[in-house]
Amino acid sequence: MQAYAREPVVFEQGKGAYLWDAEGEAYLDAIAGVAVTKLGHAHPEIAEAIADQAKRLIHTSNLYSIEWQERLGQRLCALSGMQRAFFCNSGAEANETALKLARLHGYRRGVVSPKVLVMENSFHGRTLATLAATGNPAVQRGFAPLVPGFVRVPYDDIEALQQAAQETRGIVAILLESVQGEGGVRVASTEYLRDLRRLCQENDWLLMMDEVQAGLGRTGAWFGYQHADVLPDVVTVAKGLGNGVPIGACLAQGQAAELFVPGNHGSTFGGNPLACRVGCAVLDIIERERLVPHAAAMGRRLLGSLREGLADQPAVVAIRGHGLMVGIVLDRSCTELVTQALTDQRLLISVTRDKTIRLLPALICTQAEIDDIAGRVVRLVRGFLRVAPA
Repeated sequence: MQAYAREPVVFEQGKGAYLWDAEGEAYLDAIAGVAVTKLGHAHPEIAEAIADQAKRLIHTSNLYSIEWQERLGQRLCALSGMQRAFFCNSGAEANETALKLARLHGYRRGVVSPKVLVMENSFHGRTLATLAATGNPAVQRGFAPLVPGFVRVPYDDIEALQQAAQETRGIVAILLESVQGEGGVRVASTEYLRDLRRLCQENDWLLMMDEVQAGLGRTGAWFGYQHADVLPDVVTVAKGLGNGVPIGACLAQGQAAELFVPGNHGSTFGGNPLACRVGCAVLDIIERERLVPHAAAMGRRLLGSLREGLADQPAVVAIRGHGLMVGIVLDRSCTELVTQALTDQRLLISVTRDKTIRLLPALICTQAEIDDIAGRVVRLVRGFLRVAPA
């Protein structure tokens, strides 16, 4: 089906931060499969874990205990501050799980028409419920009627949220990203997250953090909310947890961790031995190689190089980010830069919200590779702005 506007290139091999096409041309990957291959391509330990587990056991179903699932759940809970985990196959499924927890929380409180506060410019997935929660009318067009029960407010604006809370009956939860990736790499302030935690505590709402793109070390902390030293009730993860093997998880603590009972929710493939063994290997490597502080340092280096290289460009509205999650905002549409980056710079990037160049390099990138990414992006943007009309 014609669901994708694909670039005319076929990649046949990868290693680390590089990919090679069918003609043997090398490309530098600055998007990591949209924040997925955070350990780079063809990591030997990941390949070994996949091969060894595939020879032993891939799937049994969740009718039985799964040792690798239990190990991964315990480790994710320890890193996140949560108490229980539900495993699925993607970020959208993890967010669906969170939304079902919110509905159950409302049901237990006797709320007849539960509402979840969500953010403008957010992205939570493309299933019907997560699409309704997403703050982007463009991706919702054509899919009405949307799932009800969501109230949208501006991101990082506590006064707007408090006003919506006063005007809305039946609120049971708040769902947001610590960094809005698809929304243009917008970072929630520390004060905002702390205010949200306090507001949820006072009103018996669940604070639900979508860490699908920002989580697992990308921002320079294991989870983006940890920069604000707050503890949510629910956390969703996916993308980089399997380094390309599909896996997602919804983590919860406190009363949210006790909402599900057998029969409330399930997944055929979620948390199978193969995916969970790979997830454990990913965490092993991130911890052993100290990739969380490395991401923080490389992110500062990338931001500094981009700001220096584009400082004299008035068309560059902002350069922002958190760790290895960086956005360059222009004053004009720049969607064609995805193709130009491939053809002119042999570089993989993405453009989101029409005007924001998004960079999500692998956490294993060296200083030299980060500098190379910055150099190619600076040349790309300067060349584009010389010829592109305002």
